[in-house]
Amino acid sequence: MIVLASKSASRRAMLDAAGIDFRAVPADLDERSVEARLGEAQSDEVALALAKAKALAVSREERGMWVLGSDSLVEVAGRRFDKPVNREDAASHLQFFSSRKMRLHSAVALARDGEVTFAHADLATLMVRDLSDAFIQSYLDAEWPDVGHCVGVFRMEGLGVQLFERIEGSHFTVLGMPLLSVLSALREVRELPR
Repeated sequence: MIVLASKSASRRAMLDAAGIDFRAVPADLDERSVEARLGEAQSDEVALALAKAKALAVSREERGMWVLGSDSLVEVAGRRFDKPVNREDAASHLQFFSSRKMRLHSAVALARDGEVTFAHADLATLMVRDLSDAFIQSYLDAEWPDVGHCVGVFRMEGLGVQLFERIEGSHFTVLGMPLLSVLSALREVRELPR
């Protein structure tokens, strides 16, 4: 059994579908202060730092357990986006994303007893189609508040797929965790059979 340092429904669903025995213990972490300390770091570095910080925070409490931390960041036109703070903020994000390329950085880290033993970041590129204001409002009518917990304001397993013209990269990375790398790391530490 491992510990998932996240409350993300999509990450829990991925681990469930892959047959991983886990329990979720969300990390008590001020993510914005971690980001602030990193200054002008690249988005993949920030995602990795956040994944490591989450894994470490929980691993200090869950002694002897492998703890999986994960984080995703969205970057569009050189700007990094966090989860929207409210519906109006979500609409503003979607208006900005319209007809632009979204770079989605997903990172994972595996820690035990306060030490990170594995970390990996992956990138998916998503081309956002031209979004009308009417579409954005109808989309939020259907998906809010669920997408308020999602960086990029979408759930690929829901209506979020309608935001995009093209997607390049791993489906798992788009969902918020580079799962194949996680499975490989869990085999290395003998949490999964080889």
